[in-house]
Amino acid sequence: MNTKATDCPCGSSKVYAECCARYLDNSEVPETAEVLMRSRYTAYTLNHEHYLLATWHRSTRPASLELTDRPQQKWLGLVVKRFEQTASDSATVEFVARYKVSGRAHRLHEISRFVLEDGRWFYVDGDFV
Repeated sequence: MNTKATDCPCGSSKVYAECCARYLDNSEVPETAEVLMRSRYTAYTLNHEHYLLATWHRSTRPASLELTDRPQQKWLGLVVKRFEQTASDSATVEFVARYKVSGRAHRLHEISRFVLEDGRWFYVDGDFV
């Protein structure tokens, strides 16, 4: 990915280098659950498994995601429908992510739960809508 000129996959309308790159390279920590969710989407588009696991809460984190073992997946876009700070240390984000697998279009509509621990947001789990 040409980080200087490429739009960030998260849909923020910012250039990747000025958006999610700083989170995926661990130079900054996402300041809200929505920003974390957007950076996690970007990590999926780049097969950045380490970042996804590191930002997944330890209580629900899988051992691995095996992203490279999955069929060819092409992420097409992200729309954040709703962000709600439910308490000082918890939030939900509703989003729709579109992607293709083997040429077939799919959409993932989820309400995700996040918690804030030690100044860092973590993805906990989500419900499909």
